[in-house]
Amino acid sequence: MNFELSEEQVEFRQLMRDFASRSISPVARESELAGRYPTEIVDEMKTIGLFGMLVPAEYGGIGIDAVSYSIVFEEISRAWMGVAGILGSHSLATLMLARSGTEEQRRRWLPDLASGRRRSGIALTEPSAGSDLQGITTSARKAGDHYLVNGAKTWITNARHADPLPVLVKTDPKAQPPHKGMTILMIEQGTPGFAIGKDLDKLGYKGPETSEVFLDDCRVPAENVLGGVEGRGLQQALAALEFGRVNIAGRAVGVAQASLDKAIAYSVERRAFGRRIAEFQAIQLKLADMATEIQAARLLTWWASSVLDSGRRADLETGMAKLFASEVCIKASLECMRIHGGYGYSTDFEIERYYRDAPLMAIGEGTNEILRTIIARQLLKDAETPRD
Repeated sequence: MNFELSEEQVEFRQLMRDFASRSISPVARESELAGRYPTEIVDEMKTIGLFGMLVPAEYGGIGIDAVSYSIVFEEISRAWMGVAGILGSHSLATLMLARSGTEEQRRRWLPDLASGRRRSGIALTEPSAGSDLQGITTSARKAGDHYLVNGAKTWITNARHADPLPVLVKTDPKAQPPHKGMTILMIEQGTPGFAIGKDLDKLGYKGPETSEVFLDDCRVPAENVLGGVEGRGLQQALAALEFGRVNIAGRAVGVAQASLDKAIAYSVERRAFGRRIAEFQAIQLKLADMATEIQAARLLTWWASSVLDSGRRADLETGMAKLFASEVCIKASLECMRIHGGYGYSTDFEIERYYRDAPLMAIGEGTNEILRTIIARQLLKDAETPRD
């Protein structure tokens, strides 16, 4: 076993760290509090190829490995987690196209998505269906060479910029089991009947918009069925979500590491009772636990990513990584606030942003409660039939 990054991965991590330090950290707090969209940061991410991370080189992307992919989200989230969200759902859309799209669909959309000229997201969640994707009600009825789509999606990151937007629908609402009647349609901006609703206010995760999407007799060409065949939508979405869990785990590690960095710096600087608070055992115990748990979360994320790179099914590993890293992140952000005392509660410092951003990682790409059941089911299945 090798627990070290390759030379190329180390260089890539430094490139991401320099980018985040130069272009994100100096503007993160002010932009986040002002609710300002990070246009300049997005433009630089286009320039360095981050919108094409999971796009093969033949379609204009850079096609990085899954470990490097997780590193991108860690380093950017260490500076501002919200910016990482702009890349997260976009990357899942490009992955679905690269893996499941027809050759015509790949050539039609991937080059522009890789360059950032187009952006995307992924529309799965509905007002009454989140973790239970088979419970969605958005329907698509075939009408000649088009589908008429009706329904609503919510909590959609990048909705205002997504073109096309992969939308999970039911093309056969009566199918049993339900997943056999589920399909992903690639819906382009400007399609009649396709409308973006309000942006949803959030505790944290500010930067990207998170919006409602409404579909009212939305006319989508049949050629926009992802992969050209109905009934494969849920499998296509779930396969992408394995990568989604790695990016969420990477984000969690990044926010947790930022919390530790700030906690160490403050504990060395702050004095109480004539001593640096770093000299008090109570603070040292907190720092030691934070550092140990963060490194464990990082290694678990790299392990899950390496399984993805091997081509094996990785729902167990990615579920474990996302579950553990997100819980570590929540704990680390709170401990950082406690070490800072009143200053940690002030918007003049970034600590309160870490605390507000952290809970998203326990919710996004499958709640931790759902992931625990997925992990347990896989463990029980493995006990009966060992995995290859």
